[in-house]
Amino acid sequence: MLVHPQIDPIALSIGPLSIRWYGLMFLVAFLGGGALALYRARKPGSGWKTDEVSDFVFYAALGGILGGRLGYCLFYNFSYYVQHPLEILYIWQGGMSFHGGTLGVILAMYLYGRHTQRSLLQVTDFLVPLLGVGIAAVRTANFINQELWGRITDVPWAMVFPLAGPEPRHASQLYEAFFEGVVLFIILWLYSSKPRPLGRVSGLFLLLYGCARFGIEFFRQPDAHIGFVAFDWLTRGQLLTLPMLALGLWLWLRKTSDKQPS
Repeated sequence: MLVHPQIDPIALSIGPLSIRWYGLMFLVAFLGGGALALYRARKPGSGWKTDEVSDFVFYAALGGILGGRLGYCLFYNFSYYVQHPLEILYIWQGGMSFHGGTLGVILAMYLYGRHTQRSLLQVTDFLVPLLGVGIAAVRTANFINQELWGRITDVPWAMVFPLAGPEPRHASQLYEAFFEGVVLFIILWLYSSKPRPLGRVSGLFLLLYGCARFGIEFFRQPDAHIGFVAFDWLTRGQLLTLPMLALGLWLWLRKTSDKQPS
């Protein structure tokens, strides 16, 4: 049995300024994604210019942060934030929804596509291979902060999270960091390295992330104020993942002659 190392959630303090791991991991996500976007843009025939990347990353980051926060407040704790609306702005306290962030990024990419005269799928096919870096970074921050812990278990690698009590649990944050982050990034990066039918890369992302998230939710403790939402086993996260799976399957199966550059 393992015990959580109880890492200080504040990564660095400079005078009155405190930098939290949560914010630092978001910075890693955006800088890492931006660097990979620049690498892809420089490839011959990419269809992208390097000077477009900064605007691209800004749109994606803004959409992800706003959508993630609003999605969490709406999907997971609506009654609380209705009574405490100012705390919606307290992003440093944690509380982000990937599904809300996805919707925010889709809206931002739609607006960016209109600005650059690209279709939404052209933009998302370029974006989604980069997302694994951000997912892995943010889930690592969840682990450091001892939040979104797993269900009680007796597996040899179980971990005690002091903030969750004395029972050993699945380190579900690390499961998500690995499967939804590292594994997803490797598969999508390799798959998108060659020209693919338009929308196929985006569809594969939705399918792979949806399957990983749906499966890992069986090891993750449901939010205490929500619990199971259906059949005594389906969680809110799994329910929100179903439309992603349906959309991903449609994008994967639809026929198109358009190709997305590698």
